[in-house]
Amino acid sequence: MKQALVTGSSRGIGRAIAVALAREGVAVTVHCTANTQKAQQVCDEIRAFGGQAQWVQAELSDPEQVERLAEVAAKADVLVLNASVQIKKQWQQITREDCQLQLQTNFVASLRLIQSAVPHMQAQNWGRIITVGSVQEKKPHPQMLVYSASKAAQTNMALSLAGQLAPYGITVNNIAPGVIYTDRNREALSDMAYAKVVTDSIPMGCYGTPEDCAGAVQMLCSEAGRYITGQSIYIDGGKSL
Repeated sequence: MKQALVTGSSRGIGRAIAVALAREGVAVTVHCTANTQKAQQVCDEIRAFGGQAQWVQAELSDPEQVERLAEVAAKADVLVLNASVQIKKQWQQITREDCQLQLQTNFVASLRLIQSAVPHMQAQNWGRIITVGSVQEKKPHPQMLVYSASKAAQTNMALSLAGQLAPYGITVNNIAPGVIYTDRNREALSDMAYAKVVTDSIPMGCYGTPEDCAGAVQMLCSEAGRYITGQSIYIDGGKSL
């Protein structure tokens, strides 16, 4: 049975990805930063339909805790890097701490987990690495400068590694969600005037769901996606156009 580590999978897009992979017979490690109760709930949901799951807690802004998570990544056949931090501020107000937190969590931790996971994947000549970026890589939000830059950096890393790891049977791809209705976005989208501005900017005229993202990851991690690598797939209802 293949093993998967999905970071940031106690809620939102990560939860949907973990559940989708488990439905394909993959044993999933659910990762959370703090809310172990939610991580346990995801594991219970997976076990309820006969899947296998366990959870692990680690703060990706803490290099020592990342090393602990890297031990889990070292056994993974599938690595999905979904966890991220976003701080909304005008660019002039961004502090060094704001910058370091987002870069460490959104980029540096991803690099370290990939470094840990690849030797096992190389040894078996098979692996799947998925980074979760954002439509902001192409259309950055003016108040999320570091977040959008960190996501673009993560995607650039994925595309660089795709060519280097392809000879080992390892595919590396990025998905870039647009406006997805998750708890991260729920409060902002509860403002009807703001919500209309957002939906008017999406050609399909509606938000996406976490499951829209999970379907793409499910395909990329299966044999159906074996010949797809080095791609960044926008899941955004056309917002990136």
